[in-house]
Amino acid sequence: EIVANGHSGGRGGRRVEYGRSYVVRPKGRHLATIVWLHGLGDNGSSWSQLLDALPLPNIKWICPTAATRPVAAFGGFPCTAWFDVDDTSVDGRDDIEGLDASAAHIANLLSSEPSDVKLGIGGFSMGAAAALHSAACYAHGKFSSGTPYPITLSAVVSLSGWLPCSRTLRGKMEGSHMAARRAASLPILLSHGRGNKQTNLQASC
Repeated sequence: EIVANGHSGGRGGRRVEYGRSYVVRPKGRHLATIVWLHGLGDNGSSWSQLLDALPLPNIKWICPTAATRPVAAFGGFPCTAWFDVDDTSVDGRDDIEGLDASAAHIANLLSSEPSDVKLGIGGFSMGAAAALHSAACYAHGKFSSGTPYPITLSAVVSLSGWLPCSRTLRGKMEGSHMAARRAASLPILLSHGRGNKQTNLQASC
């Protein structure tokens, strides 16, 4: 099991239990596996039904369900969330432990895929933020805690999300030639409202 920081959890070192993962098998030749992450308060089941209807026969979709945890934005009310969040502004507090724990959980889901299959991560809203955090971990080659990131990503999709740790990300990218090179070569699709943009992580910082 991949653990980002010596334990799986969020703020305060709590161990979290992730919910059920739903898998949509490819209807054609298996060329890619994408972990798709739901938004705050949702679950993997609803997205698996939608993704199953897409005309993309060569993709295997894994739709995990986040852990149920207290969420600061809801006054501590528990719901399914990939990490804790106060608000989504640039000045909002980042739950680094929760982000890393979810990124490790996602990497675990992809770790047993065949070596000839391309790997991707996508998500909606909070799931999109978690996907972008995984992209940053891949670019750095490690989680925020320093533990090595074990997966080679081929693509990331962010729908109506935000970029966690945006205040420090640019400096981390500029401080490492490897991170800058990986970030520049990772295809990322960002869609928000009516605007769509194909970019890479380095350009989105």
